[in-house]
Formats: sequence, C-alpha cells, structure tokens
Amino acid sequence: MTRLSDAPAVLADGHSRRRLRRALRLVIALVLVCGAYYVVNLWLVHRTGNSDQARPVDAIVVMGAAQYDGRPSPQLASRLDHVVELWRQGMAPLVITTGSKQPGDRFTEAQASAVYLGEHGVPTSAIEQAGGATSYESLREAASLLHARGLQRVLLVSDPYHSLRIRLTSEELGLTAYVSPTRTSPVVGAARFRHEMKEAVGVSVGRIIGFDALLRITG
Repeated sequence: MTRLSDAPAVLADGHSRRRLRRALRLVIALVLVCGAYYVVNLWLVHRTGNSDQARPVDAIVVMGAAQYDGRPSPQLASRLDHVVELWRQGMAPLVITTGSKQPGDRFTEAQASAVYLGEHGVPTSAIEQAGGATSYESLREAASLLHARGLQRVLLVSDPYHSLRIRLTSEELGLTAYVSPTRTSPVVGAARFRHEMKEAVGVSVGRIIGFDALLRITG
C-alpha cells in the first residue's frame, strides 16, 4: 500500500512517464513525416527522369561528367549525343557546355564537350562554355552567361536521375527550365536507383534551405 508520504514521488513519476510518451509520439510522427517527404521526392526524381520536356528554348545546357584527356566518358558522351539530336531538331540556337577539370587534367569537361559537339555537327560559333566544379556552380555560371544576353529559357540535358535537381536549381537561379534527359546513359538498373536515392536526399534538403545553401553545407 502506498504511504501518503510517497504520493508526490508517485505523481512525479507518472508525470515523467506521460511526458516521455508524448516525446516518443512526437519523434515517431516527425520520422513518419520526414520519411513521407523523402519518398515523395524520390518519386518526383524518378518521374522527372522519365519525362521529356523538349521544346524550343533560348539555349540547351548540358551538364558535365568525366572526360579523359579531352575524350568524353561514356556517360558524358551519352548526354552530348542527345544534345546533337536536340540541335538537329532546332530546339535552340545556343548550346552551353559545363564542368571544370580535375587536378592534373589538361581539359575541362566543358572543353571536351565543346570539341565533341563540334565534331558531331554543332557549329563552334553556337557553343559557349561554363565552368564549375559542381552542378550548382556550373548552372550559376551558365545562368550568368544567359542573363547577360537577356536569355532565360533553357533545356537541360543530363542523366535521368539528375534532372529534377538541376531543374530546381536553375529555377532558383532565375531561369525558366525544362529537362530532356539522355536515354542512352550507361547508368542503369540498380546503379540508377542508388543515384535516385541520393538525389532525393539533395532535393529534399534543397527544397527547404535552398540549393545554394546546400552547396555551402556539403561543399
């Protein structure tokens, strides 16, 4: 039997348990909300990658990828081949290649891309180059080039998994952006899904804090 003198301790213990249960319920609710938010963004990453918004624009912007002494990697070549198709369809009078280089490289991704496009029928006079070690930096430099010309409508070319983030980033930079992902990327199957999962994390965070802030945090 509980003595009268023990009542305050019993009440305090019961109050602590109730607070703990409320805190646990709050944590579980937060986890569920964050999980649902991530799943929605993962679905959007996948859906955007399976879309094609090709239409006449001011410029086609192609995202860089690895190059080997001026020769585009298979992943970059697949993006550039798609740009050539879009160019032949008359989608834009201007193409902007992007990407910097790794230490020791002789060429930037933008330079290797420009040469490849020139060899496949895109006039060099219609190609501009934008540097950038990250997607955000590349798009920021491309946006600067476009804004200086009074242009803002772009068609973005990259791998499917990459499409949503670069579109959202471009919109944050003041561009009107559409995506036309390559369909010949060597990144397929489980590898593509892993990239989509990673992209969904970046999109989920970037939507909240901004993609510029995300770059400052992640480097």
